[in-house]
Amino acid sequence: MSNLFQPKPEDQFTFGLWTVGNPGRDPFGDQVRPIIKPTHSVRKLSQLGAYGVNLHDNDLVPFGSSAREQDQIVKEFKQALNDYNMKVPMATTNLFFHPVFRDGAFTSNNPKVRAFALQKTVRSINLGVELGAKIYVFWGGREGAEVDASKNGPDTVKWFREAINFLSEYVVDQGYDLRFALEAKPNEPRGDIYMPTTGHMLHFIETLDRSEMVGVNPEFAHETMAGLNFLHGVIQAYEADKLFHIDLNDQKMGRFDQDLRFGSENIKAAFFLVKFLEDMKWSGMRHFDAHAYRTEDEQGVWDFAAGCMRTYLILKEKAQQFNEDSDIQGLLSEIQQQDESLEKIVATYSNENVEALQAIDFQPDKIAEKGHAYEKLDQLTVELLLGIR
Repeated sequence: MSNLFQPKPEDQFTFGLWTVGNPGRDPFGDQVRPIIKPTHSVRKLSQLGAYGVNLHDNDLVPFGSSAREQDQIVKEFKQALNDYNMKVPMATTNLFFHPVFRDGAFTSNNPKVRAFALQKTVRSINLGVELGAKIYVFWGGREGAEVDASKNGPDTVKWFREAINFLSEYVVDQGYDLRFALEAKPNEPRGDIYMPTTGHMLHFIETLDRSEMVGVNPEFAHETMAGLNFLHGVIQAYEADKLFHIDLNDQKMGRFDQDLRFGSENIKAAFFLVKFLEDMKWSGMRHFDAHAYRTEDEQGVWDFAAGCMRTYLILKEKAQQFNEDSDIQGLLSEIQQQDESLEKIVATYSNENVEALQAIDFQPDKIAEKGHAYEKLDQLTVELLLGIR
C-alpha cells in the first residue's frame, strides 16, 4: 500500500477487541484462526496508527473469572495500554453470549435474569471506568422475540427503561464521568429485536429519567440490514445532540449482519457519511465495528484493520475535494436556493407572517418548469469518487 493516508492517533480511530479478535467462526463453521490476545491487539493496532480499543467485559475478562484472575488480567492490559499509548474510550457488556440470556437480559421474562443482567452491567461499568471509558454502549442483541405471545409488550419497554434508569442513577451516584449510548438493530440474533432503529431509540430516550446522559450509537450495518439510509439516522441523532458514538462498517442490504470492512460495499454511502462527520467536525471516536473475512489468517486481520482506517482517510480527502470543486459548488449554489425574506416568514408563526404568506403569488406552475440538475450533481460526485476530477 502507498504511504499516503496512513492513520495517526489524532484521527481517533478505534476498534473493538471483538473485531480484530474475531476468529472467523460462524453458525456453519468453527474458527479459522487463533484467538488474538487483547494485549497483542493493543500492540498491533497501535503500530497501525489507531487511537484506542473498545471492549465488552468478557472480551478482556473471561466469564466466570475470579476476582484475583480479573485483577491480574486488567493489570497486564493496563500496562499494554500504557506501553503503547492506547486508550479505551468506550466499553459495553456482553449480555448475549451466555445461555442465561437466551430470552434476553433486561427484557427476559425471568426476574432473576433481569437482576443478574443489572449486576453484570454494574461490574462492567466499573471495569470500563477503571480503564478510562467515557461512553458506555448498550446493544440489546437478545432483547427481542420469536414468539410474540411469550411477552406482554409494554412490560418489555418498562423493564428496559427501568434498567437504564437504574444504571444511570448508579453512574451519577458513583460520580462517574460516563454517558450511555443505545445501539439499535432490527434482527439477529433474535428474530426481531426491540428498538430496531435509531429512530426508535431516540424516542425511547425521551422517556428516561436522565435522558440528558443517554444518546445513541448508530451502526452502518444495522440500519442498512433494514433497507434504511444510515446517513439520515446519523443526521437526526446529531441534530438532536444525541450522537454519542458511532459504529463504522459496511453491509449488503437484506443480508445477515456482515460487519464488512468500512467502505468495501457502499462507497457512495460511506463517502457522504465521512463528509458529514468531517464537515460537522464531530468530536467523537471513529469506531470500526467490523471483522476480517473468514478467509483470512492473522495477517489478513491487520490488513482489514488498516483498510478500514485508510478508506476513511481517503474519503475524508475526497470530501475536502468535493467542498473545493468549483463545478460542484457552483451547481449546489444554484440548487440550494436561499430567500431570506421568505425564510423569515416561514421560520416563526405569527398573524403577520400568515398574512404575508397568504399575500404571495408563488406561481407554482412556473416553479415546476425548472428541473433541479440532480443528475448532473450525482454524476460529478461519482466522477470525483472515481478519481477523474
